[in-house]
Amino acid sequence: MSYIKATDLTLGYEGKAVIENLNFEVNAGDYLCIVGENGAGKSTTMKTLLNLVKPISGELTYGDGIKPYEVGYLPQQTVVQRDFPASVYEIVISGNLAKIGMRPFYSKKERDNTKLNMKRMNVWEFRNKSYKNLSGGQQQRVLLARALCATSKLLLLDEPVTGLDPKVTIEFYQLIKALNEEGITIIMITHDIHAAVEYADKILHLGQNNVFFGTKEEYKLSDAYKEFEV
Repeated sequence: MSYIKATDLTLGYEGKAVIENLNFEVNAGDYLCIVGENGAGKSTTMKTLLNLVKPISGELTYGDGIKPYEVGYLPQQTVVQRDFPASVYEIVISGNLAKIGMRPFYSKKERDNTKLNMKRMNVWEFRNKSYKNLSGGQQQRVLLARALCATSKLLLLDEPVTGLDPKVTIEFYQLIKALNEEGITIIMITHDIHAAVEYADKILHLGQNNVFFGTKEEYKLSDAYKEFEV
């Protein structure tokens, strides 16, 4: 059974459609990139997957043990977020919040999970540092460690390399690919069409007049790719 299945979705705000007749499916182990022009509905699709926006019509279902709150999310960073005055450890451990319910404290299991993911992302040595004093690449690793605290199954990433220099960008793409190869399902919004066809195995292209969903091999033969590739 698929993790996420979208059937004839119409998405938008206050009844005004941004995208219509959207159909796609995400299975365990997939690496799906969402690409397309600005204003075509990429961010709206991501917000809908996160249950921040309700579909206007159609059906969005979660299966195979995935619950809407069991999704790790790495948002696109803003200037305000980069200057957030908290320690690295405080930010990462907050990724466990959905698991603690009404408990006032984190359990040993959640603290151990935090340490594990910080070491996994090579940010454990920064745990007592202020987040705002880290480099852009280090900050993204911190946020990815936080997202991993929320889930071991499904990560949603919104333009995760925005503002990073070319070397760090490549390293971060490779890190995401390595997580996918470990079995974590990835859904990522990106403007980088070349990275999408290099790292992903499925593509969802959202265009004003052209919507495509399929494998990256099929995508490279499609009109959507030919129109969008630079």
